[in-house]
Amino acid sequence: MTTLHKCIALAGALLLTGCQAVNTTGSSAVGVDRKQYMFSMLSTNEINQSYAQTYQETIQTAQSKGKLDTRSNNAKRLQAIGQRLIAQAGYFRADAQQWDWQVSLIESPDLNANCGPGGKIIFYSGIITKLQLTDDEIAAVMGHEIAHALREHSREAMSKAYGIEVAKIGLGAVLGVSQDTLALAETAVEYGMTLPNSRGAETEADLLGIELAARAGYNPNAAVSLWNKMEQASQGAPAEFMSTHPSSSTRISNLQANIPKVMSLYEQARKR
Repeated sequence: MTTLHKCIALAGALLLTGCQAVNTTGSSAVGVDRKQYMFSMLSTNEINQSYAQTYQETIQTAQSKGKLDTRSNNAKRLQAIGQRLIAQAGYFRADAQQWDWQVSLIESPDLNANCGPGGKIIFYSGIITKLQLTDDEIAAVMGHEIAHALREHSREAMSKAYGIEVAKIGLGAVLGVSQDTLALAETAVEYGMTLPNSRGAETEADLLGIELAARAGYNPNAAVSLWNKMEQASQGAPAEFMSTHPSSSTRISNLQANIPKVMSLYEQARKR
């Protein structure tokens, strides 16, 4: 085994040191059941509380600038869609029913939305107005973002980042390797672990997102029309291998392959 291979092996071992295997969400119709590793010192409650402060700061800043929209038709649409999706979040993890869920709309041209740890949802008006999103497409966006929170992808990413920093220290101190070799090991760890897992997290959010939307009575096929719109709106997307997000074509193909798995859930929800 070469020194570089030893470095990579040790980095992987150190990354798992202090981690615990967790199952953030229960069974799903789309088969999202990947085992995740989290550092125990980064607890769910601590991450949720920390992000809640950041969320409030963002909302207060928007409000002070007159950019927090609480009265428009789009703001009302978001609240109504959010209520239906949040009502289904407990299916995937029971503790989500106790989260302090919030949904906010900020006036901005950005094509963006997010759901931070603990259920703090922010939409930027540009994604609704520029893409002329239907309710089903808004549900696709929101379901995707909620899925990130349910799977605790932020906490998982923090755990990986912490593990890599530990690995850097361990590689240099234990093996006494050169800075060049250490840099190669860092690159191997980054591209061999961090980026593929980030793409995997995006795929998980896509799949759980369509299931969440279907359970709430929103047409999961809207996820395909949403990403078609996003693809048309985007200019010069980065190469998939170096990106943390799947390419639009890969994402759409994966969605089309999995939508049939949740159509019965959608039909059942429509009858309620």
